[in-house]
Amino acid sequence: MDSYLIQVKNGAGTRPSILDVRINGTGKGKVRKPHWAVRASEMSKKTFNPIRTIVDSMKVEANPKKPMISLSIGDPTVFGNLPTADEVTQAMKDALESGNYNGYAPSVGYQSCREAVAAYYSCPEAPLETQDVILASGCSQAIEMALAVLANPGQNILVPRPGFSLYKTLALSLGIEVKFYNLLPEKSWEIDLKQLESLVDEKTACLIVNNPSNTCGSVFSKGHLQKILAVASRQCIPILADEIYGDMVFSECKYEPIATLSTNVPILSCSGLAKRWLVPGWRMGWILVHDRRDIFGNEIRDGLVRLSQRILGPCAVVQGALRHILHRTPSEFYHNTLSFLKSNADLCYTALAAVPGLQPVRPAGAMYLMVGIDMEHFPEFENDVEFTEHLISEQSVFCLPATVSGPSCPESNGGALPSWKTAQSSVGFSQLLLWASSSVLSSLRCCQPVSWP
Repeated sequence: MDSYLIQVKNGAGTRPSILDVRINGTGKGKVRKPHWAVRASEMSKKTFNPIRTIVDSMKVEANPKKPMISLSIGDPTVFGNLPTADEVTQAMKDALESGNYNGYAPSVGYQSCREAVAAYYSCPEAPLETQDVILASGCSQAIEMALAVLANPGQNILVPRPGFSLYKTLALSLGIEVKFYNLLPEKSWEIDLKQLESLVDEKTACLIVNNPSNTCGSVFSKGHLQKILAVASRQCIPILADEIYGDMVFSECKYEPIATLSTNVPILSCSGLAKRWLVPGWRMGWILVHDRRDIFGNEIRDGLVRLSQRILGPCAVVQGALRHILHRTPSEFYHNTLSFLKSNADLCYTALAAVPGLQPVRPAGAMYLMVGIDMEHFPEFENDVEFTEHLISEQSVFCLPATVSGPSCPESNGGALPSWKTAQSSVGFSQLLLWASSSVLSSLRCCQPVSWP
């Protein structure tokens, strides 16, 4: 039995009484002694960015005699050579000056904006209505919400290797396991479908399909997408489609939204303004819910609505401009952007392919090119990270080693791909001017002599 003393005031001018109160108990409880014990949350500790970890560990200084050329960030605005369309800028000015978008918008976005996105993407093969659209603060938040609504802690998701490192960052912070499926460079980065299907188990929550690809610059054919859907259908796994580079493909290819080919697999398609309209800082993205067989039902839509309420939606001013951005951007703008990227892609591919030991994979779209490094030609380097470090220290050119795009495999000689026994490096073409391309190519002379045109 525990004993407690309670002080009771009897009234003005009288001394307080002391009551001895006895309460049945174990007597083993401890009185809390206040002290500071502020610790980072488990979620923050599990949040891990592979790019930052590898880049921060590269203790190397650029060559002070040469200006730094950074080709490691997929931001098309860095050098100022890829501005957005005048019509896009004017739409933002009009929305701001109207004074109609200074308050909070609904967390899922204004009804009129969701209608505009649904109308823009809807087609007979994959019809959309307003309730099928959830606006988000950029495509990254759209992906985060899609992951959070589909997977629970302890479940797993299937992620491309090499691929966008954010998938792993978001999943691990949510307590979700990541399983990597391989992309095959010898097949223009198609998925190794047999290996993909072997990863599926009872805890698999979804399959992430990134097309066009970041970081490979590849574009899946209609036939390959149908095979991916067949796997998802057999295994009853929903698809999270990262299609932020949709329609950013070169003329010899055709982009097929995966939802237009699906008859039964439920799909959450994530995209936004960042890449095609060249405004990543405006943070406007969306999720398109494709669910012809009503497999998601109301539960997934309701879940997305609840998750959107965590930050109360994307910027209201950008929403105010969205309808005009989607419908008034001239086709010449899209054409000119792709022509610029294609020109740089061709220039770099042709020159890099002439260097012994380098094996670039020709991109078909997006803003990236992957270069295979045959390490036998470069015995002074242990792996792709060392190659990148010397590229910085000798030539002040910064490319990303593909180690950041997936875990290294013992049989891949330090690179990210077991199917191609080389290390990989990624170059972001959104950041290349012709002079930048020439500098990158010149920098490779430090590793292998070659006759340059």
